[in-house]
Amino acid sequence: MKWLTLISFIFLLSSATSRNLQRTARDAEHKSPIAHRFNDLKEETFKAVTMITFAQYLQRCSYDGLSKLVKDVVDLAHKCVANEDAPECSKPLPSVFLDEICQVDKLRDSYGDMADCCGKADPERNQCFLSFKVQHPDFVQPYKRPAADVICNEYKDHRVQLLGNFVYSVARRNPFLHAPAILGLAAEYENALKSCCSESDIGACLDAKVQQLAVIKERAKKIDVKQQHGCRVLEKYGERTFQASKLVRMSQKYPKAPFAELVKMVHDVKDVYKECCDGDMVECMDDWSELVASLCSKQDVFSSKLKPCCELPAVERTKCIVEAEFDDKPDNLPSLVEKYIHDKEVCKSYEANHDAFLSEFVYEYSRRHPELSTQLVMRITKGYETLLDKCCKTDNPAECYANAVEELNKHVKETEDVVKTNCELFNTHGEADFLKGILVRYTKKMPQVSSETLLEIGKKMTAVGSKCCNLPEHKRMSCSEHYLSIIIEDMCKRQESTPINEQVSQCCNELYSYRRPCFTAMGVDTKYVPPAFDPMMFNFDEKLCTASPAEREAGQLKMLVNLIKRKPQMTEEQIKTIGESFTAMVEKCCKQADVEGCLGEE
Repeated sequence: MKWLTLISFIFLLSSATSRNLQRTARDAEHKSPIAHRFNDLKEETFKAVTMITFAQYLQRCSYDGLSKLVKDVVDLAHKCVANEDAPECSKPLPSVFLDEICQVDKLRDSYGDMADCCGKADPERNQCFLSFKVQHPDFVQPYKRPAADVICNEYKDHRVQLLGNFVYSVARRNPFLHAPAILGLAAEYENALKSCCSESDIGACLDAKVQQLAVIKERAKKIDVKQQHGCRVLEKYGERTFQASKLVRMSQKYPKAPFAELVKMVHDVKDVYKECCDGDMVECMDDWSELVASLCSKQDVFSSKLKPCCELPAVERTKCIVEAEFDDKPDNLPSLVEKYIHDKEVCKSYEANHDAFLSEFVYEYSRRHPELSTQLVMRITKGYETLLDKCCKTDNPAECYANAVEELNKHVKETEDVVKTNCELFNTHGEADFLKGILVRYTKKMPQVSSETLLEIGKKMTAVGSKCCNLPEHKRMSCSEHYLSIIIEDMCKRQESTPINEQVSQCCNELYSYRRPCFTAMGVDTKYVPPAFDPMMFNFDEKLCTASPAEREAGQLKMLVNLIKRKPQMTEEQIKTIGESFTAMVEKCCKQADVEGCLGEE
């Protein structure tokens, strides 16, 4: 049995009622999906989420232009609330939105080939539209804050329009960001306005809040990256891998929660995530709100840490719940060795229902080890599964898997060593030297990648060091592997359209949880043939002396990458010597009258 089939047993659990069955029942009860969602969300939230949906699909459209589309959908909702049997009311919500987009006048003039999506049937039509979303739209102008008195009068007299403009601006700049996150950011923005508009010096207060708005923008980007990674895992590796990762995380965060409750929550999260990833933001918002309300209604079952979050307004709960600390482990949890290794019935239990058996192993192991990364727990489970598959076919299974603890601990040691080594390097040598080390290693692993992309990857990995190596030791592994998995997944996505080399391809085809160790263990690409050495690539002029420290550092890093691309077998000692020589050359020549003559000679 493959790890990918891990959590299929959840469909068998009576406590884990399928959300799809719930939806079918609700749709039978509410003949009109749009009326049902409108009644759930109420008009203001429904309008806001409708604006988010259109702004994410039609990023070039003005606020006023999209407001007309929003009005059409809201008018239809009102009509269907009054009479669910009216024409158009039985349509699935995604079709309502896409039909509205396909009726936009001169759609092809503004969006080109995207207009061809309208000729496709659902759900292919939606997938087509999603493919045209622009991740970093350069056609969107930077935000300019109105004058202090103007923005406060606007908030006082036209609150809905002002906040509508905010969600429109965030949505079109972040076309994959889920609606609950955008409305959470809008709540933060409104709270900033509330506190400032009652101050005597509104301008000074808003200036102070500019920093907060910058933080809001930065958080929008970070949430977007995480949510897109979740969507990518769901799309590429399937529902079971997605659910397995969520089961690990939730078991760590809510170690006192019963197994059945966590399995149901994981299944529901998967269903809602799928709606959000498909761009169905009204359904995403409604079902996410229902999920959070359900969690809060059972907070005593899940975690004592949820209480402050569940007392907040509904739209502010998600951020609080996501950021809440892990609950304390239950006291006196028994050792897992007895149940999963020493018990004589291990193979009997495993063979009777190995999905259920392994899933409970994930739950029990995770709740005992909050310090381990999600990916590591998945690797340990896969290792245990492989061992049982082998041993349960032998005459003496107990003897075969007697050394299971030692075998599984190899995974733990590998990951602990990687985190410890890298954090020691980062904390001892600092950010600049850590980045150089990353560039040396990864240029040797994949020298075919452009210097610019290698620098981008190196800086992202250095940012992981900066973020994670300053945390308490028990939080470092989870932080590091989470962010490295996102970077690696991004690399693998690029690899699909622009293949790099065989070893990168091999690592990208690994199971989700095994990718990071594969990249870590990857050596020099022995099949790479370096380009001929070109002395002109190392031809320096007096700009080297007039450049800012940051520009000089970037130039030196680019030189390092280009040098390794041409001499991939260079040793650490040789690289260090060249770096020191370069620094000495710059210091010497920039003091000379004939700078270029000196640089040429050196």
